[in-house]
Amino acid sequence: MGTKLIQFFKRFKRQSILVITITALLLSFKAVDDYYFEVSKNLDIFTTLFRDVNTYYVDSIEPGKLMKTGMDAMLKSLDPYTVYIPESDIEDYRMTHVSAEYGGIGALVHSRDGDIEISEIYEGFPAQKAGLQVGDKILSVNGISTKGKKVDQVTDVMKGQRGTTVKMTLKREGVEQPLEKSIVRDEIKFKNVPYYGMVGPNTGYIRLTQFLENSAQEVREALVELKKNPAMTSLVFDLRGNGGGLLRDAVDIVNLFVENNQLIVSQKGKVREMNVEYNASKPAVDKEIPVVVLIDRGSASASEIVTGSLQELDRAVVVGQRSFGKGLVQQTYNLSYNTLLKVTIAKYYTPSGRCIQALDYSHRSDAGSVSKVADSLIKEFKTKAGRSVFDGSGVYPDIYLDPSYYSPLAVSLLDNNQVFDFANKYFREHSTISPAKSYVFNDTDYDSFVQYLQGKKYDYTDRSEKQLEVLKNALVKDKHFDRLKNEYEAMKSEMAANKKEDLKNHKEEVRQLLEEEIVSRYYYQTGRTETSLRNDPELKRAIEVLQDKNLYQSILRGDGAYKVIGKPGSEAHKKAVQEREESEQD
Repeated sequence: MGTKLIQFFKRFKRQSILVITITALLLSFKAVDDYYFEVSKNLDIFTTLFRDVNTYYVDSIEPGKLMKTGMDAMLKSLDPYTVYIPESDIEDYRMTHVSAEYGGIGALVHSRDGDIEISEIYEGFPAQKAGLQVGDKILSVNGISTKGKKVDQVTDVMKGQRGTTVKMTLKREGVEQPLEKSIVRDEIKFKNVPYYGMVGPNTGYIRLTQFLENSAQEVREALVELKKNPAMTSLVFDLRGNGGGLLRDAVDIVNLFVENNQLIVSQKGKVREMNVEYNASKPAVDKEIPVVVLIDRGSASASEIVTGSLQELDRAVVVGQRSFGKGLVQQTYNLSYNTLLKVTIAKYYTPSGRCIQALDYSHRSDAGSVSKVADSLIKEFKTKAGRSVFDGSGVYPDIYLDPSYYSPLAVSLLDNNQVFDFANKYFREHSTISPAKSYVFNDTDYDSFVQYLQGKKYDYTDRSEKQLEVLKNALVKDKHFDRLKNEYEAMKSEMAANKKEDLKNHKEEVRQLLEEEIVSRYYYQTGRTETSLRNDPELKRAIEVLQDKNLYQSILRGDGAYKVIGKPGSEAHKKAVQEREESEQD
């Protein structure tokens, strides 16, 4: 009896499992059917709605414009990176996200008081060879007046097929008659690595500003060239302000510094076929040289892949501020009529398994706002050497540095083009200056700038004045202002008096801005970079870390305070969060 009972329960168990399995499959198929029914139903609703609006709406409408508005709004509800690209925008998209290459003259322009003015000249391109200068006002392009035109309307005419000619009429300060220029357009291709060189007796430096086509090859070439100098024993890799680009190039750049077959990054999405692991597939250029990576809040996407991977593989020390926090992967798909869809297909994960995505687009509020990943949901991961790192909030540096901000005075001088105009004046009056690495805007020069500002517009409100106004409003609301009015007015007058000394108090900051702007007139972008690096506190700290071999190794080992990097709730983390929030408010 006992044996029969056991056999009965075994049969019952097998049958139950079979029934449960079949039920699960049926429910699964039903869920799939329900999903595709919802897709079909809503496509039908959308089509009939679009048809009837076109047919019955009281005024004439543009079908293409209406449909694009609907598509943009639909995709905007997902994330900022999933977008529809019409045929008219494909060339701009390619320049921004794939290859910064076009036919043109190699000059930037800006709009100013109704005029279109050249704001920057790129060395080695047609504009520079034709003798155009920063500050030249463009009166016409190919006979078309620029008066009242927008910047993009003018630049569209300036661009064109390589080898073709563009005719420009320009007005130059100090020259009575307009200048006529016929410039042959050329291929304009901006380098991903605009600068590399030595920043100390033993320290090489590479700045990468974008991850477009050939960026990995450019970094490789720069590294190989620097290594020809036997004195170079360390490297600073600068990714500040680099908003990312091609994932494959990010992988290849990490591969320059790590051993073959090392996992660098993986991507995981809803579609299983999109799940990919990217490993180092080539021999490294240098697996041993000490490296510091510089990052800031503008370092995003591919920059974070490179930084996060080198950090987790304990291959580099990271210095700067917390990165942006974009852990999403996009891919483009061809649509009908030569249009494109760029859509987020996956999240990427650094070698430890963390995703640095900071905003949760999948859980919007009813109002449509997106929140950051809560500290309570942030998880801990380990680097190769066992250091603690955390997901959900970008890449936190091993050594955090407070960001530097321009003073209100400096911002006003820049916004009102006073630095820009003085540099143009200086260039007209000085045919040559010393090399960029040694040029100094001396005290006599600075006095001439202060004199130049007499009567010029550069009004500004500094932080103390803003806070004083906040105090006044609070006193008025609390009905204390009348009693304290004299004290308030005295403080306001004292602040105004002190403000007159700002050109003296902020002399070093303003002097550096003038040095960079003036040098760029003679030595273009290379000169501007070399001048700015002389006064770069973050670069200075990076070099100090590389020169202190014990400190460098202790960071990578995770000794003491370097064991945990950017733990949520820690004082260092709170400071970074507060700094970021304050900068966003400003």
